[in-house]
Amino acid sequence: PTLTAIYARVSSHDQKGDIDRQIARVATYAAEQGIKVDRIVSEIGSGLNDKRKELGKLLADPQIGTIIVEHKDRLARFGVRHLQTVLGATGRNIIVVDSGEVKDDLVRDMIDLMACFSARLYGRRSAKNRAERALEALKP
Repeated sequence: PTLTAIYARVSSHDQKGDIDRQIARVATYAAEQGIKVDRIVSEIGSGLNDKRKELGKLLADPQIGTIIVEHKDRLARFGVRHLQTVLGATGRNIIVVDSGEVKDDLVRDMIDLMACFSARLYGRRSAKNRAERALEALKP
């Protein structure tokens, strides 16, 4: 594995402008550390969604030796340590630029659960609104 990629993600299209700023911060970090970036990958999708195509491509590409993210939650809401372990077993790694995370496991777990439930609530509300619009469109 020889290539380094930046991975940036936002949850919704409303936050699309944040992707460029996220990439700029990570690219600045890489330059300061003397890390050559070969690929920049960005994606819009929930950190809870395990069907993110761009992230899947990065993880599956054996040429990608290092993935750099701004925060762990940009990669995934849960299981980042598992990803680090699996990639590490093949000589690959994940660099988290800003690990400014809560050190108390209970607090961190509560924050993750709140994020999970919020995403589900908004997802249901969004699905309900789409269904209502579809029904309205079918009315004569």
